[in-house]
Amino acid sequence: MINQIAKQIIEILPQNAISRGVGVLGRSSISRYIIKPYSKIYKINLDEMEQSLGSYPNFTAFFTRKLKAEAREVAADPYTLSSPVDGKVAEYGDIKEGTLIQAKGIDYRVEQLIGCTKEEAERFDGGTFLTIYLSPSDYHRIHMPLSGAVTKATYLPGRLFPVNRIGVEHVPGLFTKNERLITYVDTQAGTIALVKVGAFIVGSVQVPYGNHTTNVKNGKYYTTSVNDTFYEKGEEVGLFEFGSTVVLLFERDKVKLTNTLERGTKLKYGEPIGTYKSGDLG
Repeated sequence: MINQIAKQIIEILPQNAISRGVGVLGRSSISRYIIKPYSKIYKINLDEMEQSLGSYPNFTAFFTRKLKAEAREVAADPYTLSSPVDGKVAEYGDIKEGTLIQAKGIDYRVEQLIGCTKEEAERFDGGTFLTIYLSPSDYHRIHMPLSGAVTKATYLPGRLFPVNRIGVEHVPGLFTKNERLITYVDTQAGTIALVKVGAFIVGSVQVPYGNHTTNVKNGKYYTTSVNDTFYEKGEEVGLFEFGSTVVLLFERDKVKLTNTLERGTKLKYGEPIGTYKSGDLG
């Protein structure tokens, strides 16, 4: 009952405007006073941060902090995919008849999730997906799961419902309603769609290639080619300005997720999430 009430309240709020406002506040100098209590409340690991706690000029700079080079180890095996983010496994499985299941009784069509035609979505039919939720306590930069060339980007404007359990379980079609920025990467394991889902209070999603960002006032849908920008596995390819979700889509018979993955599994970026090889994966 409480969750339903919370969902109804959030639904009537001007989510995008509030999120943009929080983004402005987060970049203001006064926001630096939030950093220390926030780090204590969410038990942030200060030892792995690239800079000291007092060196960040504002809260957004702290929230999107980089880590020390030695803080993470990216899976070295060339046939192993690494987690693109720190976060918790929310869901995973097969894409059946163009549909992926995100929670009990909740599913999405691929073309709705990534804003493409049914014919374009067919490349992922019979493939695999993995959804990772980033909480406010997590590190919020996004890294390549496998080396490859970014070839296309799609921006889908929309709402900014929370992507926590309340949102996922009580907002029908949540991941097809919220703003998304999709990165398409050509890799040795075929095309990978890296779907970055915006959420309530997320100031924006940022990427290092091109002039692409989310939560733009009066933003319009677009999809555009990217001039084959190559990134190595583990290299940074984006960031969230607050907690959100990443969905990975893989083509048929290309990627086999590791058998250690379970719903609720905590991941660190760089940890193995699957493997690929030529031919049938079995």
